[in-house]
Amino acid sequence: MRMSTPLSMGVLILSGCLLAKPVVYEIDPAASVAQFSVRHMMVTTVTGEFRKVSGTIVYDPANLGSSNIDATIDASTVNTSQAKRDAHLRSADFFDITKFPSIRFKSSEFKRINGQLQVRGDLTMHGITREVTLAVPAIDETGATATATINRKEWGLTWNKILEGGGLTVSDEVQITLKIRTAPKVSETTSQFE
Repeated sequence: MRMSTPLSMGVLILSGCLLAKPVVYEIDPAASVAQFSVRHMMVTTVTGEFRKVSGTIVYDPANLGSSNIDATIDASTVNTSQAKRDAHLRSADFFDITKFPSIRFKSSEFKRINGQLQVRGDLTMHGITREVTLAVPAIDETGATATATINRKEWGLTWNKILEGGGLTVSDEVQITLKIRTAPKVSETTSQFE
């Protein structure tokens, strides 16, 4: 019986790694949120969140080109801890959830810049699709965190009021933070022994 040399064992291990496929993760809607913050009345910051995020993440750190995110947010779950304001946000003045019940992000590119993972893709909200880039400081088998800053007017969210002392009620700039929790949906690893 011929024994494998360390070199041949290394080749087998490397071959298995090269043939490995990315893992597909299911986004857990019950544990994932899309948070946002926006300046209000020029002096305070309103924070809120959408409490239902679903979709999938395909992640392969060794081959970012095969990675992707497809996430859908239930717009009706918007919550700022103030019922009257939440009802206004669901109305035609803002998200208009009757016509546009969901918000979707679908990635087109994963890349690293100076060690920072960035995910570029299309954000569809209020019936309008625009490209955004998410900064992703954390992503692993338990989930991901991603941040971005957008101008809400680019998605047709233009409602505002002029304050008596000047300035606007709601700023155009919105900070977004996605906190995604996942569970493996399909773990696909192919080796030469299969």
